[in-house]
Amino acid sequence: MKYGMNLLLWTSNVDESIFPLLEQIKEWGYDGVELPVFDFNAANFEKTGAKLQELGLGATGVTVCTAEENPISEDVAVREAALNRIRQAIDMCAASGSTHLCGPLHSALGEFSGRGRTDEEWKRAQDILAQAADYAQQQNVTLVVEYLNRFECYFLNNAEDCARFTREVNHPSLKMMYDSFHANIEEKNIGEAVRACADQLVHVHISENDRSTPGEGGVNWDATFAALKEINYDGWMVIEAFGLALPDLAAATRIWRRMFPSEEHLATQGLAFMKSRMQS
Repeated sequence: MKYGMNLLLWTSNVDESIFPLLEQIKEWGYDGVELPVFDFNAANFEKTGAKLQELGLGATGVTVCTAEENPISEDVAVREAALNRIRQAIDMCAASGSTHLCGPLHSALGEFSGRGRTDEEWKRAQDILAQAADYAQQQNVTLVVEYLNRFECYFLNNAEDCARFTREVNHPSLKMMYDSFHANIEEKNIGEAVRACADQLVHVHISENDRSTPGEGGVNWDATFAALKEINYDGWMVIEAFGLALPDLAAATRIWRRMFPSEEHLATQGLAFMKSRMQS
């Protein structure tokens, strides 16, 4: 098991300004970090990768698609822009040594059509991500599709559908992830959800129901960790939490009040919580 911390708790930047934070995360006992991949400055990612290697930290990346770069759009140009965006994000992962690129790569975050997904959208997304996976494979990066709750997207909302999506594409560089925050909203049975995606699952986000310190909220952690141990999950387990440090991100994630005593409390207590549950 590898334990990671998503840097979006503090920053959306990847440059030398985060080096002291990386050193602190290493001191806290983490195995790696999840880098925000929103800016495509290769030099910054290369420098960060060198720092991570110096510290002995592994890395994954996380990104999103926008309305102008949407894999399920009816507009061919918009779909091509989405493919280009994902390829650029893959390049940043390769530059930094990140092994996985995670996130809702299937469709634009926060964009709604007013109805459920269509068969045409399903096919469009699979086509774009199959092409992106070909590119990712060349760069030794695995694309990791994330399903989101119904308030953030309409295309993929549960583990079973997400697993079917990647299973049908059937590409070794396209898999999926499980996020306890979204599952807490959408899944009727946590154990069944994890078992339904076990053959496609390569990444886990540990996120509390209020996006604060894991273990201090309302997620059904007993069921979550029991299911992960049942399927012998042994990949990255990364804390994803959000605070008020980044106003734009706080607004996007609907964080209107402080949910934890400090970022250090969240990171250190969250790591201890994950280890205690997985090692018990």
